[in-house]
Amino acid sequence: MSKFKTLDDLGDVTGKVALVRVDLNLPMKDGSATDVTRVEAIKPTVLELAERGAKVLMLAHFGRPGGKRSSVLSTSMVVGDVEGVLGKELMFIPEVAGPVVEQSIGILRNGDIGLLDNTRFWPGEEANDADFAKAIAAHGDFFVNDAFSAAHRAHATTEGITHHLPAYAGRSMEAELKALDAALGNPQAPVAAVVGGAKVSSKLAVLENLVGRVQHLIIGGGMANTFLAARGVNVGKSLCEHDLTDTASRILDTADHAGCTVHLPYDVVVSKEFAANPPSLRTCNVHEVAEDEMILDIGASAAVALADVLKTCRTLVWNGPLGAFETEPFDAATVALARTAAALTQEGSLISVAGGGDTVAALAQAGVTGDVTYISTAGGAFLEWMEGKELPGVAALTA
Repeated sequence: MSKFKTLDDLGDVTGKVALVRVDLNLPMKDGSATDVTRVEAIKPTVLELAERGAKVLMLAHFGRPGGKRSSVLSTSMVVGDVEGVLGKELMFIPEVAGPVVEQSIGILRNGDIGLLDNTRFWPGEEANDADFAKAIAAHGDFFVNDAFSAAHRAHATTEGITHHLPAYAGRSMEAELKALDAALGNPQAPVAAVVGGAKVSSKLAVLENLVGRVQHLIIGGGMANTFLAARGVNVGKSLCEHDLTDTASRILDTADHAGCTVHLPYDVVVSKEFAANPPSLRTCNVHEVAEDEMILDIGASAAVALADVLKTCRTLVWNGPLGAFETEPFDAATVALARTAAALTQEGSLISVAGGGDTVAALAQAGVTGDVTYISTAGGAFLEWMEGKELPGVAALTA
C-alpha cells in the first residue's frame, strides 16, 4: 500500500486553517437527518483538529444540485444534526471561496469549526476545475480528506485541491485505507469474498477482479441464479440474467485457472411467490426447482457448508446479501453466515471487512455490526475498490 500522511504527521496547527473534506450527504426527513453515521465517522478528525487549535473549515457536498444553488440542498440544512454529534457550535459560511470565507476565517477563533456551503453548487467542483480548486485552497494552510465515500470522484475538493496544499488522511480515511489494505491489498491468506445482490451486471468488474485475488468466492443473491443457469441448472422463474450466462461461464473458467474456488448453493429456499413466510415455501436441491418457483435464499445445508469455508480462511471481504434478506425468512442464510463471520472475528482467526448499504443493513439485522473488523459505509467507492480501480481521492493523498 502506498504511504499516505495522517494527522500524526502534522506539526503545530495552532491558528492554522484546516480545510477538511467530509461526507455530510445525510438522509433527511422533515428537515432533519434520519441517520448521522457519516457525522459520527468524521467526529474524531474534526474534534482532534479543533482541540489542537486549528480553525476547521469543513467542505462537503449535499445531494445533486448540478452546479446551481438550491436552498433545499444547502449544507445549512444539516448544521443542527452536525452540531448535535460534535457537541460544538458551527459557523455556517454560505460560500466556498472569496471575501465571505476570508472574513469568516477572521471571525473564527482557534479551535472553532465552520461549515462551507454545498461544494456542488459550483460547476467547478464536479469538473475538477483547476482555478476553482485553487480559489478554495487559497483559504487553507493544509488539506485533510476524511471522506472515503467521495474518494472515487476526481472532484475539486477531493483531488484538485491536493495540487495546492499539503494533503493528509483524516482518522476515518486512515482507518478505511488500513482496513482495505488488510482485506485485499496485503491480506492474510486464504481470503474469502462474499458477493451478493440482485444482478451480475452491476458487479461484473468486481467478480472479474476478485477471482484472481481470492481463494474462495461465495456468490449469493439473484447473481447466484445466473451462475447456476450457466452451469445448466433450471432456475424456474427466479431472478436471472440469462443473457449473461456466457459471461458467468467465463468467470467460472477464469476462477478455475486462478485456483479460486467458486461456491454456489446446492440447496435453496424456494417459493411460488415473493412474500413474507409464503405457504409455498420449501427447501430443495438446486436441480429440483420447479418451473413456477423462484429461488429466494440459500438453503440451511449450503449455509453450514459456507460457514465451514470461512473457518478455513484468515480474511473475508463481504459485499451484498445471500438472499432476499429484507423479507423473512429469506434473511436466514445471510444472518447465519454473518454470525459465523462475527464469531470467527471475535476469536481472532478472521479479519472481516464489509461494505455497501445492503451489507451494512444485513449485518445490523444479524446483530453483529460491532463484531466484524471493519464496516465501510461507502457505496460506490467501496465497489470501485473491489473492482481493483485506483480511487483519485486516495491516489491524491499518496502522490
